[in-house]
Amino acid sequence: MAQHTQTGSLVAEQKKRRSARVLLSVPVLVKGVLADGKEFQEEARTLVVKAHGALLALNSPLRAGQALTLTHKLTRQSLECRTVYVGNPQGGKAQVGIEFLKAAAGFWQIDFPPEDWVVPET
Repeated sequence: MAQHTQTGSLVAEQKKRRSARVLLSVPVLVKGVLADGKEFQEEARTLVVKAHGALLALNSPLRAGQALTLTHKLTRQSLECRTVYVGNPQGGKAQVGIEFLKAAAGFWQIDFPPEDWVVPET
């Protein structure tokens, strides 16, 4: 993660985010197809969640832009998503940022989500 020497730059970065991050460990199942064409599935836990996706630690060798299906193991609800960030592996796992194809604040089952998770009704 980038270090910030000025408070202003940190505030600016936070304003760029579409939704607030919440530290929450949720059991999930990640499914997709690797670069070599082989299907994979991996059980994991979220490190951080937000209305538009999550950060996970995964063993599978993924790449940015890869299509995945994420299943919440407690509710059995599944969503299509894509990888937006793949960090360098540490201890055999890489941090992987995923983004839902459509915002789904209710997916994480948080009773009192941050204010910016609420999608206005039209």
